[in-house]
Amino acid sequence: MEILGTTLRICVEDLDAAVAFYEQLTGTAAQRFDRGGVSVAAVGCFLLMSGPAAELDVLRKVTATVAVPDVDEAHKTLTASGAQVVAGPVATPVGRNLIALHPDGSIFEYADRKPVA
Repeated sequence: MEILGTTLRICVEDLDAAVAFYEQLTGTAAQRFDRGGVSVAAVGCFLLMSGPAAELDVLRKVTATVAVPDVDEAHKTLTASGAQVVAGPVATPVGRNLIALHPDGSIFEYADRKPVA
């Protein structure tokens, strides 16, 4: 499975203030969307999330987002390697993703940027 890169996940209280900082830091504009009651902004390699505490508590358990060319291929490789897919694959505003529990207990999101039909 080819890994294209990783995204650092950061839960913040004030999304607008965080976006301003990370846009200045990276020199890139944020891509914003809402997902399940959580406001999200992708800025460079950072994924900023703000929302209800209960939602953020779940999101904090995911170590990082791993970009892959194809979530279906990732699913096959992960399960063949001993990981457990605990959610997905599902469509998101920017492609598809899944959440996998690695044998060591780490939890990662795997995401592609394939348009959803």
